[in-house]
Amino acid sequence: MSDDHTLQSQTAALRARRDRLLGPAYRLFYDEPLHVVRGEGVWLTGADGERYLDAYNNVASVGHCHPHVVGALARQAAVLNTHTRYLSEGVLDYAERLLATFPPEIGHVMFTCTGSEANDLALRVARTVTGGTGVIVTDWAYHGVTVALAEMSPSLGSAVRIGDHVRLVAPPDAYRGDGDVGAAFAARVTAAIEDMRQAGIVPAALLVDTIFSSDGVFADPPGFLAPAAAAMRAAGGLVIADEVQPGFGRTGDGMWGFARHGLVPDMVTMGKPMGDGHPIAGMAARPEVLAEFGRRTRYFNTFGGNPVSAAVGMAVLDVIESEGLVANARDTGAFLRQGLQDLAARHPAIGDVRGAGLFLGVELVRDRATREPDGALAARVVNGLRRRRVLVSSCGRNGNVLKLRPPLVFGREHAEILVDALDRTLADPDGE
Repeated sequence: MSDDHTLQSQTAALRARRDRLLGPAYRLFYDEPLHVVRGEGVWLTGADGERYLDAYNNVASVGHCHPHVVGALARQAAVLNTHTRYLSEGVLDYAERLLATFPPEIGHVMFTCTGSEANDLALRVARTVTGGTGVIVTDWAYHGVTVALAEMSPSLGSAVRIGDHVRLVAPPDAYRGDGDVGAAFAARVTAAIEDMRQAGIVPAALLVDTIFSSDGVFADPPGFLAPAAAAMRAAGGLVIADEVQPGFGRTGDGMWGFARHGLVPDMVTMGKPMGDGHPIAGMAARPEVLAEFGRRTRYFNTFGGNPVSAAVGMAVLDVIESEGLVANARDTGAFLRQGLQDLAARHPAIGDVRGAGLFLGVELVRDRATREPDGALAARVVNGLRRRRVLVSSCGRNGNVLKLRPPLVFGREHAEILVDALDRTLADPDGE
């Protein structure tokens, strides 16, 4: 029996075991699922012994198994890990350092274990402070997996019902002709607020991923989000910036995606990239917002921001600072974007290249004139890149936008590998 045949048999057996043990709701990437056994930096090693360039996993924000992060985790785990209802200097040191990355108006942080929990907490705060329930999200957004958040995450699919208190608005899409992107998006938010009022729903919040990653990656022009935020505040609601994906330097402009828009949100949510994949997340807020919430309710998250998680979070900030990863996101991102734009000159299937820093979207179309989405081609390209040992994914309502979101340690040499592989895959999507 050949090695390839043996590996295929092992993969099939592992997949069948997974299905038997984990049930039918989970999904795997790629037509040929990848069995990974090791991670290091921007590389994942498969059971086949081959290295795969990871151009997708932002959760491993400072690279897979970064030794400084792993060391901090191991040292603290060997000393103490307990719940958050005891005093802990390390947790407070981390909170202080994390808050220093925000504008001065953001003065408190509350820790959770996942981004879903962070967004759920932000919604609780918004409802308590405003007395409303209405939430506006974009029409292919993803914000989490709790019951409350699934009802405002349309990208989970049509089987997940959108809540009656939720209003969906089209994302700010400059490629498809919004004109004044900020004004057009604000107009849609204003119309959604009015629709809520007509239904007797009091607005509570505008909840947006500040790079609109699930919607198809929309970053430009900087500042377009501010008018929509002003419209929500004028209606008495709050603004929640979901920074789980664009945060921690990914856009290359600074630590936070909302800063590109000259905006200070009322609350900011963060997820597992803050721990390089370790389960730490959080919600930062204006003190005046949390004052009312704290007066009326109490909150605790047993292991959110525990001593080990705080040590890991501190180590991630160390790496971002010491390795200059915000500047790397800016510079490598610009280099990668130029390479992708060069590909667009040779491949008419590329309709648009957009994004910021190391968060880029490549929109594939059937025809540049009509801009008809080509989701089928995008799926073939994603799988073709996997065969060439480069890992990406896709996003957008039509699944036609290649989503490039590598670890922040991604360098020019890795960008060149990605661009070359994409060039060959667009020329022959089904080849090796």
